[in-house]
Amino acid sequence: MTTALTLPESGSPLASSWPETPPGADPLPGQLDRWLASRGAELVAVRRHIHAHPELSGQEFETAALVARELAVAGLSPRFLPKGNGVICDIGHGDRVIALRADLDALPLPDGKDVPYRSTVEGVAHACGHDVHTTILLGVGLALAQLAERDELPGRVRLIFQPAEECIPSGAPDVIDAGGLKDVAGIYALHCAPQLPAGLVGVRSGPFTAAADTVEVKLTGPGGHTARPHLTADLIHALGRVIVDVPSLLDRRVDPRAGVSMVWGRVHAGEAYNAIPGEGSIKGTVRVLNREAWREAPELITKLVQDVVAGTGASAEVIYTRGVPPVINDRMASAIIAGAAGAALGPDRVVEAEISMGGEDFAFYLEQVPGAMIRLGTSTPGSGVKLDIHQSGFDVDERAIGYGVRVMVHTALAALSTVSL
Repeated sequence: MTTALTLPESGSPLASSWPETPPGADPLPGQLDRWLASRGAELVAVRRHIHAHPELSGQEFETAALVARELAVAGLSPRFLPKGNGVICDIGHGDRVIALRADLDALPLPDGKDVPYRSTVEGVAHACGHDVHTTILLGVGLALAQLAERDELPGRVRLIFQPAEECIPSGAPDVIDAGGLKDVAGIYALHCAPQLPAGLVGVRSGPFTAAADTVEVKLTGPGGHTARPHLTADLIHALGRVIVDVPSLLDRRVDPRAGVSMVWGRVHAGEAYNAIPGEGSIKGTVRVLNREAWREAPELITKLVQDVVAGTGASAEVIYTRGVPPVINDRMASAIIAGAAGAALGPDRVVEAEISMGGEDFAFYLEQVPGAMIRLGTSTPGSGVKLDIHQSGFDVDERAIGYGVRVMVHTALAALSTVSL
């Protein structure tokens, strides 16, 4: 680890409670449990450094440089993505590769916490836990490097430190274009879950997160006086029809098992209370759990909007923007990571994860190779404070870092030993 990082103060409750090997867990090979315990404070320091120096999507150059530097010190050969804001690093040897992915970027939100590692960048914060994801994957890489050095790693593991998860277009396609999935047989990731206490992980086969697209509808008409709506196109009325009728009709045109949710988030039309405006717009999200329904959504929604507006006299333009596909965990990959998590933490610490209607660009990898994402508990057990991700006060119980490293090391080793994935 780089000595430039400031280690957490010994009195810090999060740093001083680094987790021991959980009861009922299988030991890591090659004395890695002892190695991990000795590196706890340094991994916490890395997380806090990244947390204090967040970088927005597409700008993760310093974070990527830190990761590459630490991997190089461990004797590995990291390579930057073409833009320099992401890192790929292979560990070990073999034709078959198991990939592990973490995301690097922060959110354009203020950091509302009063902690020593509070964001030093105004209006930018790691409010989604990507600092934790990055630290865990770095810890996994350093641990696996210990095994590879002793020729005890049974194959090749690829670390993917991905930029730009939080924006559209996102960074996963760039990683794929740069050869990130070449020779990869399976890919795994975790995501911070404040709904679960630290020490628990949530696993689910099948739909895990939803596809997330945006749709904007622009209406135009002649405009006119509110006293004579019959002489023009009543644009506000037309917008209201679209707002109410299109989601309702969509629910009846798509199999309810597909998990489609259409919600408007922005409406704008007019300024004067007694004038019918000549233009107006609404914008919202479309979220879908089923791949087939997601592929059909743009054409169907465009037609529904045109049908609803047809009788109002207004003209409609629909702008449908693809976001990310749904994350659909592979059955075998889910079984592998569930078993690995049980070995890492004890079988009673693996629970069923809930489906989320949030979006995750890890889905792009799963359209190419089998894999799975899990949820890593990050809240302090027994605490009544339950801040969600994407809130400015979001923080984690840093013991989750050690749990996450154990889970992903076990996952990599289990996946390498499974021939069918």
